[in-house]
Amino acid sequence: MRALLVSDLHYTLKQLDWVTAAASRYDLVVLAGDHLDIASGVEPDAQIAVVLEYLDRIAKQTTVVACSGNHDLDARNDLGERSAEWLSAARKLGVLTDGTSLVTDDAFITVCPWWDGPRTRERVDTQFESDAEAVGERTWVWVYHAPPDASPTSWTGKRHYGDEDLPKWIARYGPTAVLCGHVHESPFAQDGNWVDRIGSTAVFNAGRQRGPIPAHIELDIGTRHASWFSLAGAEEISFGGAY
Repeated sequence: MRALLVSDLHYTLKQLDWVTAAASRYDLVVLAGDHLDIASGVEPDAQIAVVLEYLDRIAKQTTVVACSGNHDLDARNDLGERSAEWLSAARKLGVLTDGTSLVTDDAFITVCPWWDGPRTRERVDTQFESDAEAVGERTWVWVYHAPPDASPTSWTGKRHYGDEDLPKWIARYGPTAVLCGHVHESPFAQDGNWVDRIGSTAVFNAGRQRGPIPAHIELDIGTRHASWFSLAGAEEISFGGAY
């Protein structure tokens, strides 16, 4: 399975254009959160309508996974906590979103919401526990907006800005890879990186850059090879063994 990972597009239409144009070259496109931009002058409802249109265009070309990020919260879920309820409309377009999973013969992809309270966090915990029982011998990949705390993938250049619970879940369940975003600077900051290893788990964060082409990662989930592309250049690793 050949996958494209981008995140934190923040309603950057030129970058959404690029993803749409590139989508047919991949078996899977992963948008790891922060599709919207709370600092934009465009009203949230208008942003949502436009992003849904892009997701529809991409989903007509390939399989699409889109998890929520902290910029995407627009309402409260059934637990009374803030969530990206608008992504339910993307699910109707065939996009795999928060709380769902993609299962193939070789891969199991868990799509996690941005949790904004303890009850939704418990739901994520239950999601991992349930999927762990179902994954079998497949390659297990998580799509989770925030990178783990104390990782070079969550380093801003001044401090870590990651999720404190994620390393505990990784240690408990040991997925093959976690696809993240959230911290824009990590791949470009000194002591930061676009990739990390926690035990046997590879963690990826493409970062965010300006311009029409987003920083992005290409992954071959079958051969466990990854390449990062940005204005800083290109790098590649194998995440099937030590690095």
